[in-house]
Amino acid sequence: MQKESKRKTFKWISILEGLSYLILLLIAMPLKYFFDQPEMVRLVGMAHGVLFIAYVLGAMLLYKSMKWKLKDLTIILLCSLLPFGPFYVDKKYL
Repeated sequence: MQKESKRKTFKWISILEGLSYLILLLIAMPLKYFFDQPEMVRLVGMAHGVLFIAYVLGAMLLYKSMKWKLKDLTIILLCSLLPFGPFYVDKKYL
């Protein structure tokens, strides 16, 4: 895969991972704990888990081709743990 193609794929994964995290935190979790409807957490949680793994693997694959420093990779990986982190990565690194 070419560098630009990898970057675009990671960009989409980053955006989807960030959205899934926000949906999980702001919609699915309140539905589970305030309205006793845990189904959404199972569905969104699974999607978020898959996207999270894809995000981490994508960041590792892009590490060399984008010529990121180890500090940049660390920030990018830490941003996956923050609710709006993937959107920051999209603007700053992609």
